[in-house]
Amino acid sequence: MKAPRVAVLTVPDCPHAPLVRDRVAVALAGRAVEVELVEVRGAAEAARWGMTGSPTVLVDGVDPFAVPGEPTSVSCRLYRDEAGAVDGAPSVEALRRVLAGAQGRL
Repeated sequence: MKAPRVAVLTVPDCPHAPLVRDRVAVALAGRAVEVELVEVRGAAEAARWGMTGSPTVLVDGVDPFAVPGEPTSVSCRLYRDEAGAVDGAPSVEALRRVLAGAQGRL
């Protein structure tokens, strides 16, 4: 089976970039999935990728954490965890669910 395509989109100097990269790596648990790291530098590029803030995680080109109607943006993005607390990246568990749901092949 084909592995998912995972892209992590950030703006330059995003304070949450290391956190999201670490959480994606943990969620993948060493599986052979290539993660593309993309530094988005402007509004046009954000629109092309569908980025609604930094960081954005795309799985097979889709932002599974997108809020409907949210415009594309190069601003900071915050996430709510399962308990409702604000965080700078999706939780490892949320990423695992998304990755497992996207592919039964992980």
